Amino acid sequence: MAENNILEELRAKLTDSPEDNNEFLRKEGERFAKEGNVEGVEAVTKLIIEIMPQSQKEEVERLTHLDGERLDQVQAKIVKLVGEKDLNEAKNLAERLYKKIMLDYKEGETAKFVSLRNPFEDNLYQLRYKPEKTLNRAPFDFATMLTTYAYILVEMGSPLDAIPILEQAMDFNPLDCGPRFELAEIYKLLKNKRMIIETTKETLKVASSPVAIARCYANVGYALTDMGEYDDAATFLTASVMFAPHPAIPNEMRELVQLKGGPIKQPSRDEIIETMKKYDVPFGPNEDVVSVAAQLSANYIREDDIPNALMALKMTYNLTRDEEIKKIILRYEPNAEQIVPVQEPVDGEGKPNITQTVNDKPEK
Repeated sequence: MAENNILEELRAKLTDSPEDNNEFLRKEGERFAKEGNVEGVEAVTKLIIEIMPQSQKEEVERLTHLDGERLDQVQAKIVKLVGEKDLNEAKNLAERLYKKIMLDYKEGETAKFVSLRNPFEDNLYQLRYKPEKTLNRAPFDFATMLTTYAYILVEMGSPLDAIPILEQAMDFNPLDCGPRFELAEIYKLLKNKRMIIETTKETLKVASSPVAIARCYANVGYALTDMGEYDDAATFLTASVMFAPHPAIPNEMRELVQLKGGPIKQPSRDEIIETMKKYDVPFGPNEDVVSVAAQLSANYIREDDIPNALMALKMTYNLTRDEEIKKIILRYEPNAEQIVPVQEPVDGEGKPNITQTVNDKPEK
């Protein structure tokens, strides 16, 4: 249903009671969010603002706009400037956006803003971080905005200045792998191998797609290459392609052979797991991540919310490659093999190269 139609339907149900209207719109907003109905959420938001007293409208405008533009529009302008290689202008605008976010959305004694993007992140956040403060949903994806600013600082030769920015981005959303991957890139530049490994270990605790897991292992592989641990580096790079192929990995493997001055034996699955134990790096997805995805899929199935159930099921399947889960997916979506493709196995191993992620963009 188009947003304008939803807006008119909601408006027709309003009464003369501001309290009743606010409660009605709150419930409708929660319903649309649960259904993943973006148009519905937008319509509710517009209507809430529409019925607000003028003083509240002005406060909302102040909080969500910078120089008359919504903060997400400012972010889009920054990204465009980066794409055009106008880093000076991008930095100036990103710095202003950063300062506004940190001033207007700073953490209080009893509450904090978070930029969690979906029910999976909501549930994993509660499980892993057990927040004691009230969580307020930020109106925009501040984690991504701050990561963009950090990226610009790195590109302009200030990687150390970018580290605290990324830590603040992770505070808004610790389930987003994007800031963590950018932090790993900084430690690569700084040749800080220990922090590359430590950052990767923390990222693996929240990585919710095979692509993200593969990137984690590749990062450790690069670090170990620089440390001269060529066989161990090859082990991590092999683990990376077991989860998701990347065209850079074969080149890295050839370089490893040259650096070592001799052949490198392809490790077995057991040898990969044993090598990872040396660095206290786990093999495969975190059990909390899998558990939350599986529980979400079960809850959505019970509620007969098939679209969200399928998203959670696909996440679970891509992390586990459980054939029973695949059967459930195909029961609801017979053509799902086009969405969850059968991957080619890695030579010598039964593990497929998994590339699908149900998150729109988080880890890439």
